[in-house]
Amino acid sequence: MSLRAETAAPPSARIHRFGRAERWVHRTTAALMGVCVVTAAVLYIPQLAVMVGRRALVVRVHEWAGLTLPVPVLLGLASRAFRADLGFLNRFGPHDRLWLRAALRRDKRHTARPAGKFNAGQKLYAAWIAGAALVMLGTGLMMWFTHLAPLMWRTSATFVHDWLALTIGVVLAGHVGMALGDPEARRGLRTGTVSEEWARREHPLWRP
Repeated sequence: MSLRAETAAPPSARIHRFGRAERWVHRTTAALMGVCVVTAAVLYIPQLAVMVGRRALVVRVHEWAGLTLPVPVLLGLASRAFRADLGFLNRFGPHDRLWLRAALRRDKRHTARPAGKFNAGQKLYAAWIAGAALVMLGTGLMMWFTHLAPLMWRTSATFVHDWLALTIGVVLAGHVGMALGDPEARRGLRTGTVSEEWARREHPLWRP
């Protein structure tokens, strides 16, 4: 009886994508943002407010989580790799316009969606969430320190803060949904490495 040797396919090579600083900034920012969202829900949804109680404590946790939200990014600036990633996120090129057009047409061919280390959707999300966080910080400070602005300004700040918070919740839900659909991208943020096959398919213009 002849035995047929079975050779397992070699595992896909893994390449470096994120260093420790980028992963730390992302995790810490995500945790603080999660605290802001959860405490905001408790403050604005009556059923949750009754269930949790201790409104004064929830308000303080919400305020301090929002106040410290920019801190991980500011500390991350000490890392050269993190600063380089910010440069990639802030650079919008012709290939990003092609990516957006393909996304709007719902063209699922990877060749139609050229991307560098970050695709156009990630760049737009990063820019939007950074701007929204700054607006939330400014309006939140007006609501917290009532002597900073007249009543009309504080009323306007409350309106902007509340509605922008709702928008952020929707956008974050979309962001989480996209992440859940791409386990290799999540693995990259968790371990710092991704498969070479995934990098070629999703980010063909990226050269590690």
